[in-house]
Amino acid sequence: MDRIDRKILAELQTDGRLSITELAERVGLSLSPCHRRLRAMEDAGVIQGYRAHLAPDALGLNFSALVFVTMREGTSRAVSEFEAAVQGIPQVIEAQRLFGDPDYLLHVITRDLPAFQQLYDQQLSALPNVQRLTSTLVMKRIVTDRVLPL
Repeated sequence: MDRIDRKILAELQTDGRLSITELAERVGLSLSPCHRRLRAMEDAGVIQGYRAHLAPDALGLNFSALVFVTMREGTSRAVSEFEAAVQGIPQVIEAQRLFGDPDYLLHVITRDLPAFQQLYDQQLSALPNVQRLTSTLVMKRIVTDRVLPL
């Protein structure tokens, strides 16, 4: 990956809807070489996809919580079962496996506290191999979906 590839990525992180023509102009390439570089980065998995960035509040998703999960056991099977179950819960918008205790951090978003409580009681507490859940509420989002430092 060279300086031009990084410029392409920086431009796309800022505006993923750029046409190939606009992108080529911004990075100082002709259309064909820009397109080849873009396809190569997509094929290599550097660019994983394109999507719209939505405002949760505008969609009525006003409640955000961080849920810390401590597992009963750390076997390969327990981890796989837990991770598969978490992937099936759409309100979990990010899940990270951690070193140490707790084992996982889940970022959960719902419309309000009662919706979170229902999700917590019916789905999160029923996740396989969970020993303990601890939650904290998000007061304010400071940095979200920041572009990667290239």
